[in-house]
Amino acid sequence: MPSGTQAERAALVESPASWFSPEDIYLFREGRHVRLYEKLGAHPTSIEGQAGVHFAVWAPNAESVSVIGDFNGWRKDSHPLRVRDDGSGIWTGFIANMKAGALYKYHLRARGSGYEVEKADPFAFCSEQPPRTASIVCDLGYGWGDRPWLAQRGEKFALTAPVSIYEIHAGSWRRVPEQGGRWLSYKELAAVLPAYVADMGFTHVELMPLTEHPFYGSWGYQTTGYFAATARFGPPRDLMALVDALHKQGVGVILDWVPSHFPTDLHGLSYFDGTHLFEHADPRRGYHPEWHSSIFNYGRHEVRSILISSAIFWLDLFHMDGLRVDGVASMLYRDYARLPGEWVPNAAGGKENEEAIQFLRDLNEAVYRHYPDVQTIAEESTAWPQVSRPVYTGGLGFGYKWNMGWMHDTLEYMKREPVYRKYHQGQLTFSLWYAFQENFVLPLSHDEVVYGKGSLIGKMPGDDWQKFANLRLLLAYMFCHPGKKLLFMGAEWAQWREWAHEGSLDWHLLAHETHQGIQRLVRDLNGLYRRERSLHARDCEEAGFRWLDNSDWEQSVISFYRLSAEDEPVLVVCNFTPVPRHNYRLGVMRSGYWRELFNSDARAYGGSGQGNLGGLETAPVAAHGEFQALNLVLPPLSLLCFKAPARAGG
Repeated sequence: MPSGTQAERAALVESPASWFSPEDIYLFREGRHVRLYEKLGAHPTSIEGQAGVHFAVWAPNAESVSVIGDFNGWRKDSHPLRVRDDGSGIWTGFIANMKAGALYKYHLRARGSGYEVEKADPFAFCSEQPPRTASIVCDLGYGWGDRPWLAQRGEKFALTAPVSIYEIHAGSWRRVPEQGGRWLSYKELAAVLPAYVADMGFTHVELMPLTEHPFYGSWGYQTTGYFAATARFGPPRDLMALVDALHKQGVGVILDWVPSHFPTDLHGLSYFDGTHLFEHADPRRGYHPEWHSSIFNYGRHEVRSILISSAIFWLDLFHMDGLRVDGVASMLYRDYARLPGEWVPNAAGGKENEEAIQFLRDLNEAVYRHYPDVQTIAEESTAWPQVSRPVYTGGLGFGYKWNMGWMHDTLEYMKREPVYRKYHQGQLTFSLWYAFQENFVLPLSHDEVVYGKGSLIGKMPGDDWQKFANLRLLLAYMFCHPGKKLLFMGAEWAQWREWAHEGSLDWHLLAHETHQGIQRLVRDLNGLYRRERSLHARDCEEAGFRWLDNSDWEQSVISFYRLSAEDEPVLVVCNFTPVPRHNYRLGVMRSGYWRELFNSDARAYGGSGQGNLGGLETAPVAAHGEFQALNLVLPPLSLLCFKAPARAGG
């Protein structure tokens, strides 16, 4: 505990009236302030020549609010704040001689009820490492070196760009076995992750939530600090250094962000000032039965301002290139995960959550207004229309949407023994009926390799050779199917165990040739996807895809073209059985030599090495409505890609 002299030196000074402008208060109360983090929270600054820290917290139902911390012995009567007289419910004060690094919380007494509580700062930039919960005064200054990346990142994330995302969980990507299996810090990740991702050919990294969260086992999806990078891996500047290092390797960074719910931990947002300030008071709207957490009151203007400010904060100060918004489906529907009688209809008697819909539109408009070169990505698992269409056309305004239907149907198909696949070919081809209704990302994410679901390779049927061949086929099919790509860590070299957040990925498996083969395959698929415009430029356009034959269910073979405006067709042929197909005839759009670009059965990947010797000429035989055909060898459980010959005279 500090001495009395030390506590006295941290003197309370009245907050300057200029700290909040009338426009700040107006925008905050209208739900349209997008940079509240510049005003609320703890800010090291100088006022009238005196260095210290300015505090501001929103607590409209509080009777009193004071700053407590290590600087004043955590005494609740030492440094009271004053409420502003403009009806905003904001309490402010300036503590002179206080410095960055000080621990603090707010002590609040509710009006009327006598309820008293100690809360972490909702706008803290830094917190103690859990399980400790105090906020920390923090200066977020950092000398960025990523200007070249920022100048061209928009074209790297455009609908016409090759976008291949590597999803990671920072605490379990790699650990240090010599030191008790501890996780890597942000600094240590910065030393190894960027080079690995760049070498593998991924264009972006998606970081599972790094906003501060009390329970490590929530993987970050139970957020208490919407403006604080989790202290588990180091201070905020070290996360900035990690983002900077990824950018210098030409890799974009997407942050998983969770505005759909928050935990009920006492020090957090729940029942903040003795009222349900951030959440709905009615549990039929304010409590999430599936996640046992609180749901934001999106109809409250101030809450919308705070959440949108959080999104802009990560783009402003941490140079994130995108936000993957978690749990969008749970926000859109009032009856999500609820039984009849457990939810409240909207004014029209429907189940749509109109306040949340408006919040998502406001969020996306704010993000793209300030950062037209980034993207927002919705994790939305229903058939809600126009998720990734502009707000002015009636959409939600996201840039991309995860294609959960493709993921589910494809994995269900691939888990079947090949002998039964012919009866389920529609499950494989159905995704092309809706593939261009949204701007899709094809996700093979963390959600598919936890809770007893097994790893990707563990889902594959057959003996070990067939499991690896099926996984090669699945990954190659994802890279050739319309849509951007996302792959969870460990799948790029066939981790056998399902993901466990308490340990490291099994990197030792890369000592085995079979796992090296999968890693080579993914590296080459990334290269192929980035190199061939037909495989990415029209990922989100119907003109980028054309079936050749989706009707050969008897042999479980499909074939299709990927197309670009540059007239460079790529033919994709998939054999979903372990039976090689010789003299498999396909009528093709052009005569001449079709060069083989890729063969998932290549020996370098662990395959049998069957194929077409690098390509083959067409024969003047009619098939599939064309006057020339290819007689192909289709290796077992394989995907082949061929580049069309140039058009005559082209």
